[in-house]
Amino acid sequence: MTSAVKSGAAALPVPALRAQDRDHHLLERLIDRLPDRIQAPTRWLRLPSSRWARVPAGVLLIGGGFLAILPLLGLWMLPLGVLLLAEDVPPLRRARNRILDRMARRRPHWFAADQSTFASDPPPPPAPAASSDTHA
Repeated sequence: MTSAVKSGAAALPVPALRAQDRDHHLLERLIDRLPDRIQAPTRWLRLPSSRWARVPAGVLLIGGGFLAILPLLGLWMLPLGVLLLAEDVPPLRRARNRILDRMARRRPHWFAADQSTFASDPPPPPAPAASSDTHA
């Protein structure tokens, strides 16, 4: 099965990605946006062999999210724990994939391959306007 991507006047055939490959690709693009020191542990946690660490960490993060009134613990821990558990729990994985698809449609710059296209970068300075003053 192929789809066509329009590039100028010609349409180039591109093999369609399976849904699982597309979701993996979207997650990798988001991980690429993380700071360098966090990327490696995040990729390690996503490995199938890291399930022994991923499941307890997800449960602990969700539990910490319910203790949001304590210092350092907060609601930020709930979605992070759910994301970790989504690797191993099919209903959560489907929900995560739907959310990723919606994010990719609404915020495509978050998934851009080029680091310079991120929304956090400041816009380039405006070019100086040419003077229309022609009299001496």
